[in-house]
Amino acid sequence: MTENINSYKFACILARFLDEKIAKDISILNISNVSSFADYFVICSAQTNTQVKALTENLTDKVKSTFSRLPMGRENDLKNRWNLVDYGDVVVHILHQEDRDAYAIEKFWNHAFSIPRETWLKESEEYSEYKEV
Repeated sequence: MTENINSYKFACILARFLDEKIAKDISILNISNVSSFADYFVICSAQTNTQVKALTENLTDKVKSTFSRLPMGRENDLKNRWNLVDYGDVVVHILHQEDRDAYAIEKFWNHAFSIPRETWLKESEEYSEYKEV
């Protein structure tokens, strides 16, 4: 699928892709009213550095194969504690759980609107790997 989708839908789909690869504590923040550099943050946690790296790689591969879209930028720290994937309108933060607790991104962006899990799951259900038959 290479359809044009808006940033809200794209953020929901990215969250689903991460969820289906066992990312933890996924949240989507609508930062469009408080930031000029992106519309949404998708934030998730992983239990190990290896999982942070695997989630990052899987996400970029899945987005490339599904939407033919490459990140505008990508930052990986050497230890894979906090990786960032920048799709322009949506920025994904994949953090080791300890670093997520320490940096508390959601608290810093507490004036942004959070999209509930049930909402983003429903919005992205057609992109699920695990469709009901």
